[in-house]
Amino acid sequence: MGDCVLDLFGNPVRDNHGKRGRPAFEVTERNRNKVKLLLACGWSNERIANAIECSLATLKRYFRAELSVRDAMRDRLDAERMMQVAEQAAAGNVGAHRIFGQMLDRNDQMEAERRISKPDRPAADERLGKKAERDRMAQDADADMMALLEEESAVDVRH
Repeated sequence: MGDCVLDLFGNPVRDNHGKRGRPAFEVTERNRNKVKLLLACGWSNERIANAIECSLATLKRYFRAELSVRDAMRDRLDAERMMQVAEQAAAGNVGAHRIFGQMLDRNDQMEAERRISKPDRPAADERLGKKAERDRMAQDADADMMALLEEESAVDVRH
């Protein structure tokens, strides 16, 4: 690792002097972890590709497994954080006890909100078939016609 030259952001500089074309993309564990973290933060694929300095197609090609579980990444990140804090609390760290309590309270609040906000599915209205729909429309038309005739007959009546 001592002979590896790093750029400003800590990424290894690829030596391509004298060779044709762009060097192949190299997947590192650091890049995999970065993609997982950015997915957990809700970044789009384009932003993630820019962050790890590759094209969108390259991102999709080399990080397909990570991208396929995008929705679970936030939960995995939160679970890992809770595990680390719980281990520190079990080791006797008082600050970790306080932080773990806050994390549990926040988790309980989110679960309560999730239960409350989950709408109950309304019962589906019974859908009428074609014939029943035509019959209903005909009855409505008959009722409208009768009301119109009664109005006209009330106007023409002489006393």
